[in-house]
Amino acid sequence: MNWTLEVVPVPVTDMDRAKAFYTEKVGFRLDLDDEVAPGMRIIQMTPPGSRCSIALLQGMPSFPGERAMAPGSLQGLQVCVTDIEVAREELTGRGVEVSPIRHVGAAGWEEGKGDTWNSFMSFTDPDGNGWMVQEAPSELSAR
Repeated sequence: MNWTLEVVPVPVTDMDRAKAFYTEKVGFRLDLDDEVAPGMRIIQMTPPGSRCSIALLQGMPSFPGERAMAPGSLQGLQVCVTDIEVAREELTGRGVEVSPIRHVGAAGWEEGKGDTWNSFMSFTDPDGNGWMVQEAPSELSAR
């Protein structure tokens, strides 16, 4: 049996502002924006080429035993691209504040591209949820 990661909830304060950021600036595809019950809204979006989506939730009760995440508390979500320089240009061209491209070197994080699997950049959404972008040597289907 496969265990596939398919949806990651992202805690935000303003659903419409976050929806606009992820679709218009980051380029995620809008899959769903629906009020599933009175006062309960779900917005689901998917990064291009990904099988895993993010979900913005409003008014949904927490699952029993689950702790709620505060807006901006989700850190380290990671997406992969095959050309980090082109991805950075796309994001900055749409108005996203993106870190310089960095790699892990002998003394820690160093600016510039690294070897295979060792080129990264980061950005945050309007609430401060943190994302990492890593350069992969090929598309997921080819790995």
